[in-house]
Amino acid sequence: MRLDSLLDMSMQQGRLRPLDVAFARFLGTLDPPADASLLLLGALVSRQVADGHLCLDLSALIELADQHDWPVHWRQSLLTIPSADWQPRLLSSPLISDGNPENSSSPLVLEGTRLYLRRYWNHEQFIATTLRQRLDHSLALPAHLASELARLFPAASVSDAPDWPRIACALAARGAFTVITGGPGTGKTTTVVRLLGLLQTLQLREQPRPLRIRLAAPTGKAAARLNASIAAQLALLQVDDQVRASIPAEVDTLHRLLGAQPDTRRFRHHAGNPLHLDVLVIDEASMIDLELMSAVLAALPVQARLILLGDKDQLSSVEAGAVLGDLCRHAEAGRYNSATASWLRQVTGDDISAWTDHSSQALDQQVAMLRYSHRFGASSGIGQLARAVNAGDGVQVNALLKHPPAGIAWTDANADTRQLTALVLDSHDERQGYRYYLEQLRQHRPSLQADAQTYAHWARQVLTDFNRFQLLCALRQGSYGTDGLNRQIAEILQYAGLIETSQGWYEGRPVLITRNDYSLGLMNGDIGISLRVPDEDGELRLRVAFQVTSGNDTDIRFILPSRLSELDTVYAMTVHKSQGSEFDHTALILPAQAHGVLSRELLYTGITRARRWFSLIGRQEVIELATNRLTRRHSGLADRLYAD
Repeated sequence: MRLDSLLDMSMQQGRLRPLDVAFARFLGTLDPPADASLLLLGALVSRQVADGHLCLDLSALIELADQHDWPVHWRQSLLTIPSADWQPRLLSSPLISDGNPENSSSPLVLEGTRLYLRRYWNHEQFIATTLRQRLDHSLALPAHLASELARLFPAASVSDAPDWPRIACALAARGAFTVITGGPGTGKTTTVVRLLGLLQTLQLREQPRPLRIRLAAPTGKAAARLNASIAAQLALLQVDDQVRASIPAEVDTLHRLLGAQPDTRRFRHHAGNPLHLDVLVIDEASMIDLELMSAVLAALPVQARLILLGDKDQLSSVEAGAVLGDLCRHAEAGRYNSATASWLRQVTGDDISAWTDHSSQALDQQVAMLRYSHRFGASSGIGQLARAVNAGDGVQVNALLKHPPAGIAWTDANADTRQLTALVLDSHDERQGYRYYLEQLRQHRPSLQADAQTYAHWARQVLTDFNRFQLLCALRQGSYGTDGLNRQIAEILQYAGLIETSQGWYEGRPVLITRNDYSLGLMNGDIGISLRVPDEDGELRLRVAFQVTSGNDTDIRFILPSRLSELDTVYAMTVHKSQGSEFDHTALILPAQAHGVLSRELLYTGITRARRWFSLIGRQEVIELATNRLTRRHSGLADRLYAD
């Protein structure tokens, strides 16, 4: 089959995107012309990036072919070439280089068995080199570190078990780069607030100027949540007033912090115009893709500390890369060397000998995992289920679902209208559906004569009530995706008399912003609800209420629906979009059949969005498939970071 016909057929079947095909055809226009198998590989590398991988691993072609049921023409073109012949064959083409700086113009780079688009190879190289430099850069140890750690972590917390938050603070105080990982409720935010109090206290003991600290998160929703958490924890922090005043509560999105240039990949802050800060803390780091991490490191001053927070077991970023996962390859085992263990014993009193390993490397010394969940204790049904899924223990997952502990409900079936109706109209003390916020909206509506402050208070309460419950799904398209579920739920609510219509703008419609809008101050992930509020003439008009946080203040902003363009109705939300959020009651609907997006990480992330109650609708075999499928994103970043 001619290459053009093969590419067209592959695009029609959905195996390749138009962009992948266009890239392959672009490669075919270069001189001298490449053979068909190389051009098809180019299309596959492009497709791999769209699927979250940084490269195409040639050693895994057979596995990839079986996993995605490659057509016979692909197999004939790519799998008939012996693996030993790939490297000399590819490197003989001017389209591909081995990464040598002298051959920097080729669009593809082959390193070992990994074939990259040059841009992603450049990003991966830069991140690895920059982080290794930071890990090799030793900061001066503060003179009063041990005494300040003892004050922030009182003797009552000393026990036979290591105090991992205290260990995390000690490691971050000595290094230019630190990763703090842990599951929900393990105290990541509490730990980082104590860490900032520690760093600022130590700074002000020696210097008149406080550290310039900035806080950031990948999305607006994650930024708002961290903002609220930081503000609450600051009030409890046992530090001097001067120290407390020098710790910021305001959290930016990374794009806002870096100064994103509209409609480009460029940022205002970069190596030539670095950020003005001494410490940068980034929360929800599992959502950071490779390109964004590269931009952060490029804009970070050499002398500044970088601290990443996140759950290594959550879903990785939508874009290419699994940066936090690569950084936390050995987090579970610890793998500290004897020098780090000895130093920690001196400054914290903690014995981590059980987590030492003679083969550990520099990165291992700056990764701390928080291991005890205050939210999901041993008796928590949600915690038990999350741990079983995370461990890939299908037998335990099945046992917990068939005999659910408190806080768990499972329906072993495909979601239908009856089940969906029962779910969204549910209204128990703990297990709320969408009926609750819509009824509260009506019952507590202010009078027409009420002032603006009263309407703002009402809107804030409606948003709070809405966030008691969230329905999650794995897909965007189809009857089990956000498109189909949002239509069905709106029709159910209309039939129940809770909303006036299921289409267009109506009171009570919840919407999710899907693209940063700096002119309105709204970020990707922000949720608003349309409400009738008085205009300047005293007439009730639809406005969309958003809760916007700035510093320690949280304001309600009412925006005309006509000013909002990039948004979705959000009765149903993808698990990816839910990251950085928590709800009293979370319901997860799985697709009817096996799907490539299903994974252990997706199931774990969906479960851990729930605080008090988790409902799952999905067939047993689909749940088993998701539990057993551990996402593996092809990348060379971890190997570069752990290279001898």
